[in-house]
Amino acid sequence: MSYEMIAILMFSTMMLMLFTGQRVFGAIGFVASMAAVMLWGTGGSDIPFSSAMKLMKWYPLLTLPMFIFMGYVLSESKIADDLYKMFHVWMGPVNGGLAIGTIGLMVLISAMNGLSVAGMAIGATIALPELLRRGYDKRMVTGVVQAGSSLGILVPPSVVLVLYAMIARQPVGQLWLAGIVPGLMMAAMFILYIYIRCRIQPELGPALKEEARAVPMAEKLRLLRAGLLPLGIFAAMMVPFVNGWTSLVESSAIGALTAFAAAVLKGRMTKEVFETSVRQTLAISCMFMWIILAALGFGAVFDGLGAVRAIDNLFTEQLGLDPWMILVLMQLSFLVMGTFLDDTAMLVIVAPLYVPLVKALGFDLIWYGVLYTITTQIAYMTPPFGYNLFLMRAMAPPEIGLRDIYASILPFVCVMVLALVLVMCFPQIAMWLPNYVYGK
Repeated sequence: MSYEMIAILMFSTMMLMLFTGQRVFGAIGFVASMAAVMLWGTGGSDIPFSSAMKLMKWYPLLTLPMFIFMGYVLSESKIADDLYKMFHVWMGPVNGGLAIGTIGLMVLISAMNGLSVAGMAIGATIALPELLRRGYDKRMVTGVVQAGSSLGILVPPSVVLVLYAMIARQPVGQLWLAGIVPGLMMAAMFILYIYIRCRIQPELGPALKEEARAVPMAEKLRLLRAGLLPLGIFAAMMVPFVNGWTSLVESSAIGALTAFAAAVLKGRMTKEVFETSVRQTLAISCMFMWIILAALGFGAVFDGLGAVRAIDNLFTEQLGLDPWMILVLMQLSFLVMGTFLDDTAMLVIVAPLYVPLVKALGFDLIWYGVLYTITTQIAYMTPPFGYNLFLMRAMAPPEIGLRDIYASILPFVCVMVLALVLVMCFPQIAMWLPNYVYGK
C-alpha cells in the first residue's frame, strides 16, 4: 500500500470514529497508536510515548491552567457583573449603547478567560435578559451575544492559540500578540455595525429613558472603578510581558494571583468560588492536555509517512493550484467542519496536515494561526449546525427560537468574513505587533 493511501486510510478512520461519537482525543490517539504499531512494529509505540514526553517538557504549557484559573475566579466571583453595570450606566444614553457595551464586556471577558463558552455564558445570563427588558430587538441582541463571545478564542489569553502553538511548534507569546489587533479590529467592526444599524433603525436598540439615566456622578465613577478592575488585572499581566520584564509563564502566574487577590479584597472569594474555580481549571486543563497529546502522536505518524509532501505535490504539481488558492480551500474546509465540530477538534484533526502544508507553501505560521482562529469563529456561527448556535439555544429564554438565532447571526458573520479578508490581504494587521515587540 502506498504512503498516500495509508494517510487517507488514517484520516478516514479517524473521521469515522468521530462520527460514531467517540471522544476526540480517544479517536485521534487510537488511530495514531495503531497506525504506528502496524507500520513500524512494536518500536512504533515510541512515537506516542515521545509525544507525551515532549508535552510534559513544554514549559509554556504552564500558562494554560494559570489563565483558566484566572478566568474562573473572575467569573465565579461575579466581578464580570460589575463590568456590565459600568457599560449599562455609561453607554445607555446612546441608541444601541447597551449592545455596544455588551461587545465591550465580551472583549474584557475574553481578556480574562480565553474561552468563548465563558463569554457566551456570561452574555446570555447577564446581558441578554437586561437587553430584552430594555426593549432591544431579540434578533439584534442574540447576534450581539454570539458574535461578542466568539472573541474569546482570538483576544489573548486565548486557550485555542496555546493549543495551536503546541501543535504548530510556534511561540505562544507571538501568537497572542498577533491576535490582539485583529481581535480589537473585529470588536470595533461589530460596534460600528451596531451603531450604524441602530441609528438607521432606532427601534432595534432604543436609548435608555431619562429616568433610567438619572444616576449620580459619584455612583457612575464608583462603577467605572469597579468595572475597570479586570482591565487593570489584564494590564498587570501583559505589560511586564510585552516589555520583556517577565516570561510568558511568569506573566500568567501574575494574572492568576492578581485575580485571586482582587476577589479576596472584594470579599468574594468564598469556599464555593475557590472550589469551583479549581475543579473547572483541573478539568479543562486535563482535557486540553489529552487532546494535545493525541494530536502530537498523530502528527508524528503523518510526518513519518511523508504524507504532507505527497499532498503538497498533488496540489501544486499535479493540480497546478496557486498557493493562495490552496489557502482559501483550506479555510473553506474549516467552515464545513465547523458545522459539526468545535475549534479544538478541528485543529487537532487537520493540523498534522495543514500546518506543514502551510509552511511548505511559504506562508508564516503565526499569521496562519490568526487566520485559523478567525475562520473558526465564523464556523462556530454558520448555520445550520454552528457550535455557538446550539449553545445559545440552550441558554436563551423561551421567546428566542432557533429561527431567531439563525437570522440574528448573518450580519455578524458577514462582518467577520470581511475581517478575515482584511487580515489575509494585509498580513501586517496581525504581524505588526509581534514584529515590533520581538524586534526590540
